[in-house]
Amino acid sequence: MSIPSIEDSWARIDAWLAAHAPVSHARLRPPASQADIEAAQRTLDVAFHPDLKASLRCHDGVELEDGAPVLAYYGPLSSVADIVRSTEFLRGIGADLDEDEPLDEDDEDYDELASYWHKDWLLITLGIGWQASDGLFLTCHAGAHWGRVGRYFDEDAPSFTSWASLRHVLADYADALEQGSRFGGRTPVVADGTLLWDDETSVVAEPRSPLALAAAAGEPRPTPPAPPEPPAEPRQADGPRLVFVRVRQSEPPAPPPYQPDTVFVEGIGADRLLERLGAVPGTVLARTRKHAEESADSLWAAHRPLVRAGTAGAWAYAVQEAGAAQFGRPEVLRRVSAGTRAVTLTKRGPEVTVTLAEDGVVRPEALHHVLSPREDLVDLPGTDQPARRVGTDPFPGSQAAYVRLLAALEEEFGIVHRPDGVSAELTSALLLPVLDDIPETGNPVTFVRDFDLAALVGRTPADRLRAAFAAQLARLAAETHIDTYPEVAEALELIGRGERVPLTADGALDLRLRTLAAEAWAARQPTRPSWRDDGAPLSQDDTNAWWIRHGAAGALRAFILRPVPEAAASIIHQRTTAHWRAELAEDLVSS
Repeated sequence: MSIPSIEDSWARIDAWLAAHAPVSHARLRPPASQADIEAAQRTLDVAFHPDLKASLRCHDGVELEDGAPVLAYYGPLSSVADIVRSTEFLRGIGADLDEDEPLDEDDEDYDELASYWHKDWLLITLGIGWQASDGLFLTCHAGAHWGRVGRYFDEDAPSFTSWASLRHVLADYADALEQGSRFGGRTPVVADGTLLWDDETSVVAEPRSPLALAAAAGEPRPTPPAPPEPPAEPRQADGPRLVFVRVRQSEPPAPPPYQPDTVFVEGIGADRLLERLGAVPGTVLARTRKHAEESADSLWAAHRPLVRAGTAGAWAYAVQEAGAAQFGRPEVLRRVSAGTRAVTLTKRGPEVTVTLAEDGVVRPEALHHVLSPREDLVDLPGTDQPARRVGTDPFPGSQAAYVRLLAALEEEFGIVHRPDGVSAELTSALLLPVLDDIPETGNPVTFVRDFDLAALVGRTPADRLRAAFAAQLARLAAETHIDTYPEVAEALELIGRGERVPLTADGALDLRLRTLAAEAWAARQPTRPSWRDDGAPLSQDDTNAWWIRHGAAGALRAFILRPVPEAAASIIHQRTTAHWRAELAEDLVSS
């Protein structure tokens, strides 16, 4: 397939911009003069590639103003002056960084990409920030890569793109404009005469469910203890004997002490505490610590938290054996302490903390926080400088701190608790975690995806704005397929009629949103056995679909709980089509 010339591609780009995005078309600079190109070549001591000279003779880059046409993530095309300025700047940084002897270009192992910035590279776009910190470069170095286009980013190594030349870049750019297809992973759209690039995502309609895979796998049976080895029987033998001497190996390091995160709740039973924590029906079972650890590490758990619960006098308690930490979350403390009081003992490395919550309110004045002192530091003789002792546990005092806080619980709250032995069985369950609170940002809504949402909110009556974004929410639910869940469909119907949606704890909609969050979390975590091996049941498309559904569910929850402008920002952010602006315009007219 022949690639159009630079001039042909620019003619197509010019025509499309003039017809569809006149504001952006007006930002194209006139052609560069031959004198300017030759002066730049002398200044940089580089012969510009013919493709670059042809492009500059069509347009000398763009005016760096609002509405300037850009090459998606790669930014606006550089003018001759921009090329000189950026190249000199990057050469200066490269000279400071490349302190080693340069590779011999005649060596068969020579790698043009090995340096920070090659002297014959020219930065031909100005990247996302319209600066020399990233963008596309063109190699004018004579050799195998002459004329190739690469990607430069100041926090990563340079690399060559799939484009073999600038001709390929401009041809693909013209195709994307004319066909509405992707360029550099983004889709072209027009708003108010300006060319914009937006993300468009396809969503698998029926992704494989990690929780369904977990249920099908089933919980592994606990490993029975190994039977003791029978004692060796002495044998009598005549003649010479071969004697084996067992050499004692160094002892393996002792396992860390059992110091689980624990929550105590006054006046309720262990079963009720599990319910408040979000126990998954069908997973409640008496388990030892070893059984819980084995089950939590299996496919069956799907990375959900696993806790075991018991009683200590008038208090129920739960210890977390695996999964993302729960007991320090304010959402969890609010639930478990409703109508009573709860005390949590949490440990993170050397830090041990006790927190008190009463009827859903955390009592900061009752907080106990202990940071164990480091014990691997010694003062160097004759100096004030500390040094570390090799092989020393830096925080052995954390065990003592944990024990001290257990004693404080007994003194202050009458809680007598000692972490159980390995063989003790406690009622246990996997949890369906409660959702995070939606934070109040306190910041005014401004721009979302290059859209001035603040201006729209300011000029649109509240009822009309709500109706338009209720329609946007329905579109989001349809394109992410969460409207296939009955609980979501019912909520959308109420929203469409302008009615309030009840979102009660442990209600049908709450459980659905929490389940979507659990699906997304399980899909994204590394698993054993891996779900991402060749032929695995869960593909990357499945993983993406669950996270997109989780995001759409978050937008629905925001619409129910937060003011419409804040929810509108979430909805716009989650829309998977690049053409949501046109659809929003339709919804504003029809609302």
